[in-house]
Amino acid sequence: MGSVADDIGPESAVRPPARNPGAAPSTTGRQPVAPRQPVAPRPAAVVTERRYRQTIHRVDLWSVLKIAVCFYICGMAVTMVALVALWAIADAAGVIHSVEKFFGDLLQTKDFTFLDGEILRGALLVSAVLVVLQIVITVIAAAFYNVFAELFGGVEITISEDESAL
Repeated sequence: MGSVADDIGPESAVRPPARNPGAAPSTTGRQPVAPRQPVAPRPAAVVTERRYRQTIHRVDLWSVLKIAVCFYICGMAVTMVALVALWAIADAAGVIHSVEKFFGDLLQTKDFTFLDGEILRGALLVSAVLVVLQIVITVIAAAFYNVFAELFGGVEITISEDESAL
């Protein structure tokens, strides 16, 4: 059974009607009909694309775990670097001091300050907990996929290989 994509090709292309450049335009909106002449058949184009249909029946949970650990730890590292950079920029611009002064006035204390190390340590702890939760949820989702793929047949994909690019 072929897919819809197999039916798309130069043979099924819709072409507009040919126009006669020397003919005068018609006032009725119709083009004059030219007599049809036999057209010599063109040589068939060489198809350089192969298609494979594959079904993903099961994903390996160990592979999902390894990829999830790498992905989420990299995401945590990027987020932490961005937070440290934003903190440094805000500190250099004096925003941190203004916020400290605002909270000092709000709480009626003169020496209110943020502890940079404590804030960084707290952000690291929260992000580490989030990474662990995301990894566990990803592996559980992969396990559910395996169960549902066994029941319903998995995900079918079409792989196209273009031989001209090789």
